[in-house]
Amino acid sequence: MKTIEVVAAVIIYDKEILCMQRGENQHEYLSHKYEFPGGKVEPGESCVDALKRELKEEMDIEVNIEEKNFFLTVQHQYPDFGIIMHSYICNVNKKEFVRKEHADHVWLTKDKLLTLDWAAADIPIVKQIVNGEINNEY
Repeated sequence: MKTIEVVAAVIIYDKEILCMQRGENQHEYLSHKYEFPGGKVEPGESCVDALKRELKEEMDIEVNIEEKNFFLTVQHQYPDFGIIMHSYICNVNKKEFVRKEHADHVWLTKDKLLTLDWAAADIPIVKQIVNGEINNEY
């Protein structure tokens, strides 16, 4: 079964975390689920470069991400494919962005994150955030 490597951004503004909702998906188990924004790592691309590119493509934002912002890697097996997801903490200076690919989004404090219906691969990241295991001033 195919395994894909992806990156995800835990975007934080003023103690709130950006949660993006997917639209319809060919895989029902991903339709309308919440996730952290990001996408596939292309061959020869670093995780940091992939995340910068994906956020520019999906949201038209530029963020300053470095390896030191690494948060957690999750391996998850969905019914049709496997995923290795590298997440990074990204603090931003404003909430505004252009939502190009997602159906909706919300900004939530960490105590509200578990109220959403998350994609399965994102749940370990959510749980670490909720448990206070975050490496920055959040």
